[in-house]
Amino acid sequence: MNLFGGYISVTGVSFLMFSVMAIAALGYVVGRITFRGISLGTAGVFLIAIIYGCLFYDDLAAATEGYTKNALKIIENMGLILFVTSVGFIAGPNFFANLKKNFKSYVLMGLVIIISGGIAAVACIYIGRATGETDYSRLTAMVVGLFSGAMTSTPAFSASKASVAPELEDIVSVGYGIAYIFGVIGVVLFVQLMPKLTKANIPEEIAKISQDKGDIKRKAYTGTLLEMDDFGIMPFALAAVIGVFVGSIKIPMTGSGLSGTTFSLTTTGGCLLIALMFGHFGRIGRVSIMPLEITLKEFRELGLMLFLIGAGVSAGESFIQSFQLIYFFYGVLMTSVPMIIGYLFGRHVLKLALFNSLGSITGGMTSTPALGTLIHVAGSEDVAASYASTYPVALIIVVLVSQMIALLF
Repeated sequence: MNLFGGYISVTGVSFLMFSVMAIAALGYVVGRITFRGISLGTAGVFLIAIIYGCLFYDDLAAATEGYTKNALKIIENMGLILFVTSVGFIAGPNFFANLKKNFKSYVLMGLVIIISGGIAAVACIYIGRATGETDYSRLTAMVVGLFSGAMTSTPAFSASKASVAPELEDIVSVGYGIAYIFGVIGVVLFVQLMPKLTKANIPEEIAKISQDKGDIKRKAYTGTLLEMDDFGIMPFALAAVIGVFVGSIKIPMTGSGLSGTTFSLTTTGGCLLIALMFGHFGRIGRVSIMPLEITLKEFRELGLMLFLIGAGVSAGESFIQSFQLIYFFYGVLMTSVPMIIGYLFGRHVLKLALFNSLGSITGGMTSTPALGTLIHVAGSEDVAASYASTYPVALIIVVLVSQMIALLF
């Protein structure tokens, strides 16, 4: 059977699906474990996926006949498409009004978060040199990989690999894998901890960001809209298809050291953008292009689960042999510093509401899992708007910062 970029037997596909379901089942159990009100939630799936990758990757590789990485990448990308398209639709009705009101704040949040993360990365390079690292090129390659993993940014990861010498690309990949784990789990824990540490009144904080929800365009139209199907799967699929196409458009970058480098919105940015537009307009003439709320919630959770499984198993495969405590510490630093600085900047300088700040942090950290957790903590979909507003800024800046570090250090 010609699947996943190669030939995999039906038995191999069955084993792959069995693995996905087993990881999901155990992962949700782990995610429910609560300590002082803090839990991993869906990120528990990611933790189990990493452990599975560490222990059983070779068995999975044997079953899928060498096409494991392609198979996992497809699972990861399918999850990403489902999740970000759902988020775009959910945020769409209020997105542009929210963006107009807080545009400068979201741009500044994205800049502050990514630049502070970049400064932490440069500091790690100097720490490494001061503590005996003599191969500066290898150290820089490791740090830019750690930086892209700490920010959970696949575009930054790709740009970093393109910015180093070919023989150092594997070092970037190792760094990405080491930092990615805390990059996911750290932000998930942060958005749960801050409301508790600040003793926030959740209903009061939600009231500060809640707006009249619902599709404005539907309200303005008093006739009956034509639904393409009972759940709105058709417009969801259409938005995803257009989003993948838009995200694949590559724009050549110019400037010193950037020759041959391209920028794209990627699947994440493309699907998010198109779904925001679909969600904002809600209809084309008399035809509805808005899925049901229950459809969006189910796809959002399913997508997040698949994304974490694909990414987690892949990261687990090389984690044990590549892990070094000092590099893990660097990754923790690069994740923690921008979150803390971003939170303080948002709350005390920009005077953003708590959940606007935390939503912007999930967008600035390009953290898909943390947004899912924040929605659960807040009990409101409204927090997705600040994620969607900050994310595009962060997407562009994190790529540029990672390349600058690779080229200058």
